[in-house]
Amino acid sequence: MFSALQSHSWAYPALEAVHIIGIALLLGNLVALELRVFGRAAALPVQAMARLSLSIALCGFTLAAASGSLMFATQPAELLANRAFVIKMGLLLAAGCNAGWFHARRSLRKLDALARVQMLLSTAIWLAVVFCGRWIAY
Repeated sequence: MFSALQSHSWAYPALEAVHIIGIALLLGNLVALELRVFGRAAALPVQAMARLSLSIALCGFTLAAASGSLMFATQPAELLANRAFVIKMGLLLAAGCNAGWFHARRSLRKLDALARVQMLLSTAIWLAVVFCGRWIAY
């Protein structure tokens, strides 16, 4: 599998495209839910919107994680030596911790000030992940 990624000129760029699609699905749906929580599209019930948005975001995360793992496997030493990559991995851990905390405290049902801060923090972390991802290539 890894040799195919290195021997076909189109394979790695295709994998990068899948990675970007996964990120778009993830981040786009998190932002859509956040906008709803902050009052946009008030006619849409939050819980129904959350079920849809979070399930699509999870699919996006799965695509991004799978494609990212394959890209990592093609050059692990170089990536581990790359500061942007290491920061990105730390940010992914922070995003996971924030999501776990958000769901453990049932923030989506409360929609209190802390839940809103958690949502803003999530978006900020994911945007930082995207920036670090772009920095890896340079």
